[in-house]
Amino acid sequence: QVQLVESGGGLVQSGGSLRLSCVASGGTFSSYAMGWFRQAPGKEREAIALISDDGTTAYYADSVKGRFTVSRESAKNIMYLQMNSLEPEDTAVYYCGTNSRDMREVSWYENWGHGTPVTVSS
Repeated sequence: QVQLVESGGGLVQSGGSLRLSCVASGGTFSSYAMGWFRQAPGKEREAIALISDDGTTAYYADSVKGRFTVSRESAKNIMYLQMNSLEPEDTAVYYCGTNSRDMREVSWYENWGHGTPVTVSS
């Protein structure tokens, strides 16, 4: 069973940057795709950045494309989300998940962490 712990969230001004981390334990890190999701107050959880098991392929939601970059470091079992040019609309709790089947199928992500909150002030 894979366990995930997110960190790196906080309060930042509009236009600022943050880097989120997702540390994985259990399982084989290179055997599953990973993804970043977020849930804003009153909204459903949405997928924003997905990365393949080998880190060579990534997909982004249109709302973050060009501003966010997902990466993973196998030696440390960590996935990152570099967030630049943050906007108030990015305010949400950010979660990471794993997918051992098809990285493009967002409903198959699982093993959620507790999330890390991000607040962007205007």
